[in-house]
Amino acid sequence: MSTSSPPRDGEEFVAALRGLSHRYWGTHPFHHRMHAGELSEHELRVWAANRWYYQCVLPQKDAAIISNCPVPEVRRGWLDRIVYHDGAADRDHASGRERWLRLCEAVGLDRTEVLDERHVVPGVRFAVDAYVTFARTRPWIEAVASGLTEMFSGHLMRRRVGDMLANYEWIRREDLAYFTNRIEAVAGEGKSTLDIVVRYCVTREQQDRAIDALSFKCDVLWSMLDAIERAAAKE
Repeated sequence: MSTSSPPRDGEEFVAALRGLSHRYWGTHPFHHRMHAGELSEHELRVWAANRWYYQCVLPQKDAAIISNCPVPEVRRGWLDRIVYHDGAADRDHASGRERWLRLCEAVGLDRTEVLDERHVVPGVRFAVDAYVTFARTRPWIEAVASGLTEMFSGHLMRRRVGDMLANYEWIRREDLAYFTNRIEAVAGEGKSTLDIVVRYCVTREQQDRAIDALSFKCDVLWSMLDAIERAAAKE
């Protein structure tokens, strides 16, 4: 006779996932300082250059999910994420990568120094690489679940646009196109991701691993900001 716990019902499972919102990097002290207008130009440059490393590997993470996923429906839907960040062949200028590079330039970075990753600190590189490795090596549904930080990011992006425009006078609304364009997209992706996780995590063990995967992703993001904060403190 099995002694394993029964699976959570849908509402209970979703509540357990959403219950990790306090672990999201929106609550990190560095982000609090950013929104309060307390970061120097140097600190913003360190943040933007290091966050670039995360942005530019997201398509690799998404490609890893597709390569491990046996479900055609999920693979087809997930392709849009790669195109969003990398851009279509005839519209690279509209990619998430290009929008982030525009922000980097707005805070005083040269495109070349961002692309050659000279400012990426070891802690950020280690955390981001660990995330990609997770997506490549863990079961596909766990890799999908790790992306559920999307559930927490839309409101943070919306607040970031307002706070950065109010507190950093050299940044223009068009420089924040990554965030303004992403707010609605990430809301849709978050719902889609949650639907997939709830649909395919049907046992208690699968649900527990999905929760652990989201917790891991929160740790990745928090570790990134820890490393960025330490690096930014060095003028």
